[in-house]
Amino acid sequence: MTLASRHSAAAFLFLPALMLIAAAPCKAQEEKENKEKTTTMAFGPEFFLTNDSDHFQSRRVSVEFFPAFENADRFLGFRLGDYQYKQDSWRRSGQKLTFLARNIETRTADGGTMEAGVFEQGGHTLLTLDGSYRISPTKSTAVEFLVTRDWVETPKSLDRGIDFTFVGVAVDQGLGSHFTLVGLLAQQYFSDGNRRDHGRVRLIYQPSLDLGLTLQARYRTYRSTHDDVDRAYFNPTSYSESMFAIGWRHRFQGWTASVTAGLGNETINHDMSQPTRLLDVSLQSPVRGAHVFRFGAGYSRSTTFAGPSYQYRYLRGEWIIRF
Repeated sequence: MTLASRHSAAAFLFLPALMLIAAAPCKAQEEKENKEKTTTMAFGPEFFLTNDSDHFQSRRVSVEFFPAFENADRFLGFRLGDYQYKQDSWRRSGQKLTFLARNIETRTADGGTMEAGVFEQGGHTLLTLDGSYRISPTKSTAVEFLVTRDWVETPKSLDRGIDFTFVGVAVDQGLGSHFTLVGLLAQQYFSDGNRRDHGRVRLIYQPSLDLGLTLQARYRTYRSTHDDVDRAYFNPTSYSESMFAIGWRHRFQGWTASVTAGLGNETINHDMSQPTRLLDVSLQSPVRGAHVFRFGAGYSRSTTFAGPSYQYRYLRGEWIIRF
């Protein structure tokens, strides 16, 4: 068994625990509140679209069904998705069936979420996983465990059936009323034998607790064990990015809107340096309601193996209807 296979198998050992996490209440207080809530069934469409300056496009259109839906932070369900990829004359399609589980305490964001599925594309089949579990040992400290397994979405990687497994832990530490320090350590194992060691840190300053405005200093870095992956995906030996970002989050009548914009600089292999940009917007309806609506869009500019000034855009949405 290869190193990547061992860690992929280890990641799936989290599945039973995550399923229990998603099904169990987060807090004793919430158990009492849940007695007054109603669990119903729900269904709805979901989509995720991307395109970039390398002319690579992906499209996911899905139908979701929830046999047990309490609210947007507590449910069990399934998603059947159709995937389409293309770049110039290259085309690829795939299908994925996913089990969905979420049990989050809305007020604190503590709890677990999991998406476990079977993804078939181009004659390759993969068991996928996207899960997290967050706990708050103290009022000012939160710890989150993360695991993701999926395809590497480039034409050559999809043709070869290259996948990755990402396992990490993040810590949020409040520093008084206005500062928060966030750190992450992770490892990413590719099925071609490559491994990346990730480190990220973010310092968040909230000048006013009422405005929803944040000023963020971000830094992320990773190192790869293989410097030659036959251009199957962007893979510098070392990569780092420093960024200053401004975030805004606003609640109105139960709806939540957020915007994040950032300017930064990346360094590749301790040599080439290029500016980077980031823009993300999102909108979500009230967590508890007859309908749940989520929308997000984003843009980023960085470097890829095709050269500098690489641009990536995405658009996603979800509409859940209770019945």
